[in-house]
Order: sequence, then C-alpha cells, then structure tokens
Amino acid sequence: MTMKTVNIAKLKNNFSKFLALVEKGEEVRICKRNIAIAKLTPIQKHEKGNHTKLGCGLGSVEIKGNLTEPMIPFEDWEMLKVETTS
Repeated sequence: MTMKTVNIAKLKNNFSKFLALVEKGEEVRICKRNIAIAKLTPIQKHEKGNHTKLGCGLGSVEIKGNLTEPMIPFEDWEMLKVETTS
C-alpha cells in the first residue's frame, strides 16, 4: 500500500473518506503548503493475552499481625546495623 498525501484543506472537506482509509490500514500524510506536518496511522490491534482483572486475587492473601507495628522489637534494631571498617 502506498501512503496517501493530502493537504489540510482537502482533509477538512473529506475527513470521513481519509478516516475510512486509515481504518482499512492505510497511512495518510497531512501537508501544510505541501510540507508534511503529520501522519494519520491506524492503531495497532492488541494481541489476545493475559488480561488480569483488578481484584482477581481478592481473598487469596492473609495478613497476619499488625502492619503498623515493627516486625522486630526495638532493642534488636542495633544488631541490624552494618559495621563499616575504616
């Protein structure tokens, strides 16, 4: 397929025609005073695949404990410090 080229005035008057060409898979180059300024292209169709839906795992996770409290006692934080050697 060859790319169609159209000036803005012609595009305004025949927009539906050019949009139909794009729907069929063609590209349309838009020119202003015979200088290309834009291109209409069809949107790529997405392949079917894994379309995970929001909330599909609802109820599959169990949270134990209080998420607002530290996991280890405050006194044990000292042992987690990384010692640096000079």
